[in-house]
Amino acid sequence: MSTPRRGRGRGPQGPRVVAELGRPETPAETAARKAENTRKHYANQTAINLSLSIVASLGIVLFLVLVVVRPNGTVNRQDIAYTAVARQAQASVDVPLAAPTLPDTWTSNRADIDTSTPDGVDVWYVGLITPDEQFIALEQGIDANDTWLAAAVDNRAATTARQIAGLDWRVYDRRDDDSAGNYAYSLTTTVDRSSYVLHGTADDTDFDALATALAADVADRTDD
Repeated sequence: MSTPRRGRGRGPQGPRVVAELGRPETPAETAARKAENTRKHYANQTAINLSLSIVASLGIVLFLVLVVVRPNGTVNRQDIAYTAVARQAQASVDVPLAAPTLPDTWTSNRADIDTSTPDGVDVWYVGLITPDEQFIALEQGIDANDTWLAAAVDNRAATTARQIAGLDWRVYDRRDDDSAGNYAYSLTTTVDRSSYVLHGTADDTDFDALATALAADVADRTDD
């Protein structure tokens, strides 16, 4: 009676044969392959992170497009109570802050004060939306210097001068410049320690209305 043959045991396995090479990898080739795999992994992670950053940046840009006023476009009416903000901000400066009284058809989408500007000028800012859906910014620089005034009118030279409600204003008319944006038309005047700048996209009628209301407000606060 024959004895059943025992299966042969599998001996120790040799190095793995790489199909592309037709032979086992050398230690140097193994190290190079692992390094390349690691590089590809980090490259993929970098691409993913870059894509996420781009998406986040586009979201910020979209937000700014939606809220920033543009000439001849719609505007964001947040309806900020700028007179109330002025009363709250008044404690931070020793000069009366402008808060002109305007018709209910005007609204505000921004009101804030900056007492830490690089040039040391305290700035009260009010963004106003006119009845025609145009924009005018009112900026009040306290103890302003020439550098601040130049920046407040986009570093442009005055084109003429005029008087509105008893105040002398410098005029910066750039309405024929398509790139002027919210500096299409600007007015500046100085009363005591305050320099006032109005700039935006509205027509002369609305600028005159705001300048007149501002002059009355300045007179009232000066009398106080």
